[in-house]
Amino acid sequence: MLPPDDFDPAIGPAETLEPGLRRIVADNPSPMTYRGTNTYLLGTRGIAVIDPGPASHPHLQAILDAIGPDQHISHIIVTHTHLDHSPLAQDLARVCAAPILAFGDAFAGRSEVMQQLAAASDIGGGEGIDAGFIPDQLVRHGETIAGDDWEVQVIHTPGHIGNHISLQWGDACFTADHVMGWASSLVSPPDGDLTDFMASCAELQRTRWRVFYPGHGAPVTDPAARLDWLVSHRLSREADILRALEHGPATAAALAAEIYTETPPALLGAATRNVLAHLIDLTGKNKIAPLGPLCATASFRRV
Repeated sequence: MLPPDDFDPAIGPAETLEPGLRRIVADNPSPMTYRGTNTYLLGTRGIAVIDPGPASHPHLQAILDAIGPDQHISHIIVTHTHLDHSPLAQDLARVCAAPILAFGDAFAGRSEVMQQLAAASDIGGGEGIDAGFIPDQLVRHGETIAGDDWEVQVIHTPGHIGNHISLQWGDACFTADHVMGWASSLVSPPDGDLTDFMASCAELQRTRWRVFYPGHGAPVTDPAARLDWLVSHRLSREADILRALEHGPATAAALAAEIYTETPPALLGAATRNVLAHLIDLTGKNKIAPLGPLCATASFRRV
């Protein structure tokens, strides 16, 4: 499941994806964001801006330039509080006076296990978190957000981060960073939770979708296959970890180096955090156990 080679959109202009929906790609390409963050403009009169993106004046101007004389921004919806998705919300709200809607602040939706882990150990994490984010309005799972000529239903999809939401728009879904158009998501404890991630995949699998509009990369035109791949990919990594631990205890870093042999060096740190998420999940399933306190540098053994 590799990204399409021809996904190389222009940075800045609003591109129509289907009637009532446009996309602007932000000017923040990187190994973790691919071509950049996808900001979506939903509606034809009162516009919902979904994931305004990083703190970037050019991107702010690109959003404002895309709003026609007979249009206005009525809602700013933030899917989660990472620095490539949420910071521009405040600047945009000051300009257009629209409310910011989100599941909560940077720590909302964190599972009890991860809350305990964060309080009791040096688990690390916190990569790219917009710690100062505060929405104007909280939204919850199953809630409908409606505009002039559009409506979306909130689906709480924790895993990548506890406050992550997806948005159902008819038979389409804005999946943000839970299901991306170019790679699997980073799951880095305690903000990321693999147990929650797998449950969120199962939640999305309950609906027959036409298309996913992700936070990064091209639209996913076979959502069922993409979800199947994500689940099987995680189960395959779990099997790799359990197999590697048959040779003796190991840390997340050692396991990542052994398993992610084709991963570029710049992404090995993220791979290590993904492995740690698996190790915590497997500990919860009583398949492995840490040697000593559970922390980012702990060694784990098979039970």
